[in-house]
Amino acid sequence: MTSPILLQPVVLSGGSGTRLWPLSREKYPKQLLSLVGDDSLLQATVRRVQGLQGVTLTEPMVVCNEEYRFVIAEQLRLLGQSGTVVLEPCGKNTAPALTLAALAAIKNGADPVLLVMPADHVITNVSAFQSVVTAGAALAAQGAVVTFGITPDTPETGYGYIQAGAAYGSDGAARRIARFVEKPNLATAESYLAEGSYLWNSGLFMLRASVWLSAMGVCRADILANCQTAFEKGQTDGEFVRVDKATFSLCPSDSIDYAVMERLAQAGDSATLPAGVVLPLSAGWSDVGAWDALWQVLPKDASGNVAQGDVLLQDCENTLALSEGRLIACVGVSDLVVVETADAVLVSHKDKTQDVKKIVDALKRLGRSESSIHRKVFRPWGSYDGVDAGERFQVKRIVVKPGGTLSLQMHHHRAEHWIVVSGTARVTCGEKTFLLAENQSTFIPLGTTHRLENPGRVPLEMIEVQSGSYLGEDDIVRFEDVYGR
Repeated sequence: MTSPILLQPVVLSGGSGTRLWPLSREKYPKQLLSLVGDDSLLQATVRRVQGLQGVTLTEPMVVCNEEYRFVIAEQLRLLGQSGTVVLEPCGKNTAPALTLAALAAIKNGADPVLLVMPADHVITNVSAFQSVVTAGAALAAQGAVVTFGITPDTPETGYGYIQAGAAYGSDGAARRIARFVEKPNLATAESYLAEGSYLWNSGLFMLRASVWLSAMGVCRADILANCQTAFEKGQTDGEFVRVDKATFSLCPSDSIDYAVMERLAQAGDSATLPAGVVLPLSAGWSDVGAWDALWQVLPKDASGNVAQGDVLLQDCENTLALSEGRLIACVGVSDLVVVETADAVLVSHKDKTQDVKKIVDALKRLGRSESSIHRKVFRPWGSYDGVDAGERFQVKRIVVKPGGTLSLQMHHHRAEHWIVVSGTARVTCGEKTFLLAENQSTFIPLGTTHRLENPGRVPLEMIEVQSGSYLGEDDIVRFEDVYGR
C-alpha cells in the first residue's frame, strides 16, 4: 500500500495590487484585505486547501516581503494555523521566491509536492479546486511540473494564455503544455476562445521541491546559486526564515513562467527537464486584478450593483460602491466604481479600472503618502490612525493589542501627550515606570526615553498628541525592540 503524497502549500504573497487603490496600498497590499467574505485573500488561500483528500497536508509556507511578516503571522494565527514564513529582503519576482520555498521545504530531508498559490486570487468553488489539485498532486509526485489553466468563458485580454497540447497520462484530463502566450489583443483573444485549446494562465503550480530545484539548475543556475547561498547564510527566528539580505539583493529577477515554464513547453521530452503539464480548472477563479474583476465575483442586487459599507444607491446599474466609513450616495449612474477610504476617494468608469495604476504612479511622482500607506497603519504591536495633523501637531488614535509592547525609544524633535481611552497602559518615561487607567494621561518630554505597553487582556486604546518641529515616523531612535526592528 502506497503512503499518501506529502503536500506542502506554498503561498506567494508578493505584489502591491496598485490597480485596487485606494483599498490596496504598497505597505498594505490587496492580499491582506478582506475583499470577498470575512477572510483576507491570503487567509482564504490558506483555508481552501484544508480538507484535501488523498494527501498528507503539511502546515502552510508563506513567502513574503519582510515588511509584512507580523501582519501575515497574525492572520495565520487568527485562522488557528501555524506555519513557516519565508522572508524576502527585497522583491525578486516569483522564480526566486519559489526557489527559497523549495529550499526550505527540503531542509529537513523531505521532498514534498509543492502546491504553489498566489495569495491574492479568488476561487469560489473550493470543492472543484480541490478535486483538480488532487489529480495534479498525483502527476507532480511522479515528476511532472503541473500548472492549472482556467477554462475561459470570455475573450479576456488581461490574462496570459496557455495552449494545451497532446494528452498526458491515462485519464486524458492533463495535457502537455504546447506554449505560453502573453496577454493578447481582443481579436487574438477571440480566436483563442473559438479555437478551444487555449486556457487562461492562472499562476497556480504543483511540483516536487527537488524537481523545481533541478529545473532551476538547468534553466537559471545563477538564480539557484544565489538563493542557495542566501538561504545557507540566513537564520530561522521562530516561524520566520530569514535569508541573507546582501546576497539575495544581488539575485536576478525572473518569473516562474519565464525562468522555467516556457522552457518546458519548448523542450518536449527532454532528458534534463521534467514534463510540463496543464490541467483545466473551472472553479470560479479570478485574480481580482482590478475593480471590475472584483465586481464580477461579488454578490449583486437585481440591477447588477455591489454595495458594501455605508452606501445608498438610487436608480443605479452595474455599479460598485465600497465605503470604509463615510456615506456614499449614488443617483442615476451606471458602470461606475466608487471607493471611499479615510484619506482618499476613487471614482472610475468600470471600463477604465486598469488605469487606476496611473493614479498611483502620479501620487508617487508627487511624493504623496497615499500611494503607499493608509491613514491607519498596522504594526506588530497593534495599529495607529492619523486622526488630524497641522503644521506643528499631529493626533493619532493608538490601539495596542494585549501583551503588545512598543520599542524603548526617544524623539529628537517632538514631545507627546498620551490619553488612555480604554484599557490599561504601562508607561516607561525616563527612569519611571507606572500604570495609566481609563481617562488618565501623561506627558513625554522631547528627548526622553519612553515605552508604551499593554499589560492587560483587552486592547489598549489611547489618543496621542504629538507637538514639535518635525513629526515624521523616521524621528525614532530605538534602544530596545522585542520585534527585532
